[in-house]
Amino acid sequence: MKKIIMLCLVAIVGFGVTGAMAQKKQVDLKTTVFQTDVDCENCAKKVDNSIPYQKGVKEVKVDVSTQTVTVTYDSSKTNNDTLVKAFSKIKIKATPKK
Repeated sequence: MKKIIMLCLVAIVGFGVTGAMAQKKQVDLKTTVFQTDVDCENCAKKVDNSIPYQKGVKEVKVDVSTQTVTVTYDSSKTNNDTLVKAFSKIKIKATPKK
């Protein structure tokens, strides 16, 4: 009988902790399109090798033909100004499109 009670208590506590962790994971994702001077595949590779590793960045899409980079990021960890600075570190001019 004691074993059954202990198993029930462990199960209740385990489900309670899992539920609390699931509620914490809400993230405010934003997507910004940057107009850049990316004009070749080497420039696109520089972006792909740098920008995704910035804090809070979730996804990066580079379009060489339109010279745009679309970045999806967690707005609690980074912002457009920080991302523009990250672009400038790899010698790429970027401005957020309206």
